[in-house]
Amino acid sequence: MTETTHTQPMPPEQPDGAFEPYKPRSPEFRAALDALGRLRQDLFHDAFAYRPLPPLSADSRFVRRFPGRLREYAVWAPHLVVAAAGGVALLAAATDSPRGEFTALLSGLFALAPVLLTLARPVAAFWLSLVAAWVGNLLGSGWGDWPWASGNFISHLVVLTVVAVRTRPRTAAWMWAITALYGFLAVSAFGGGHYSDNVGPMTVVSAIVLLTVSVRQIRREAEETVTAQQTETAQERSKRTLLEERTTIARELHDVVAHHMSVVAIQAEAAPYRVENPPPELEKAFVTIRENAVAALTELRRVLGVVRAEDYEAPDAPQPTLADLDALLANVREAGLAVEKVVTGAVRELPQGVELSAYRIVQETLSNTLRHAPGASARVEIGYVLGGLGLRIVNGAPPRPALLKPSPGAGHGITGMRERVSMLNGEMTAAPTSEGGYEVTVFLPVAARTEGDA
Repeated sequence: MTETTHTQPMPPEQPDGAFEPYKPRSPEFRAALDALGRLRQDLFHDAFAYRPLPPLSADSRFVRRFPGRLREYAVWAPHLVVAAAGGVALLAAATDSPRGEFTALLSGLFALAPVLLTLARPVAAFWLSLVAAWVGNLLGSGWGDWPWASGNFISHLVVLTVVAVRTRPRTAAWMWAITALYGFLAVSAFGGGHYSDNVGPMTVVSAIVLLTVSVRQIRREAEETVTAQQTETAQERSKRTLLEERTTIARELHDVVAHHMSVVAIQAEAAPYRVENPPPELEKAFVTIRENAVAALTELRRVLGVVRAEDYEAPDAPQPTLADLDALLANVREAGLAVEKVVTGAVRELPQGVELSAYRIVQETLSNTLRHAPGASARVEIGYVLGGLGLRIVNGAPPRPALLKPSPGAGHGITGMRERVSMLNGEMTAAPTSEGGYEVTVFLPVAARTEGDA
């Protein structure tokens, strides 16, 4: 049986040494404090901060619809819309005022000011709109709607909409709640001398407007989040593809490097027996060379064990070279691809790593042709030049491209080829042809052998 000891927190100590009785806060109390904290953060903290409304981007779809010079003015379209809405509120307030021209102008200015202020200080514009609504009623007559005159009604709706667009949905909810509370208090305390009130229409219309704006903002934020996640996923997939291709190349090159190291070890062991009475220093040097070669082979096998996949099986046959290209082309022809091989230059033996990479590039390019252009013909050109090896693999357009279906594939072909070419400090281009086919050109540099290297 296990006993659990509950530790009660110590209550705070008073200045006289006594302890204040501990009073745990209820979840409701904490929720109310959190709500007040959010209200303070949204509508009171830095309420008069300068936050100018930025112009539209020149690359936005709306701006791109305008020709030439009009695009310079189209970026200010949101500012013009807000100013136009403020003008409507000004006209409505001035027309509704029955106390002379000066009072009408003053009422119109109080309706216009909060709308224009949303362009620079959005939260302050909301508070100014409530003050302007109160002033507008004082300047108006007792026969109009209460607590918003017609011009202030329009002005406050515009302010709520613009501020909601420029802030977040939580701020819109607070503004709607404060607007409803203001209307209820104004009608309850000062609405006795008025025949009608417009708290209900203001509450309903503002709720619809703010809900629409909030839903739009939430949807836009969700789309941005999904786009960011998709971009991050694509980048991670690209990195994983690159690492997989490099691992594959490393496994293939292991056999090439292991072969050369084995030859070095055997020749170092046999070299002293080819010389009659070799000096001890020479024998010791060859022993050191063999030991280093064997140690390098051991470390190479360990590296291969690190990059080997779980389902990897070591190949029984040696890695292919350009001498095995005819067998590859024969298999491709049996699969239905008409392929032609052209060799130019003096054929010579190249480093095994270069020949392996050239073979894999030709193999992958022809495989892509079979998958994406079935029925098309292909041509493989191999050029032995003084500075290296040139490859050109081109295929024609498929006979019926409209009937082609997306072919499943890992999508690693071009990436793997570029990695092989980059490993050998070569150059590669891969692009569609003007006839509708595809062309891959590669140059793999090879250092010229001297007589001492032979």
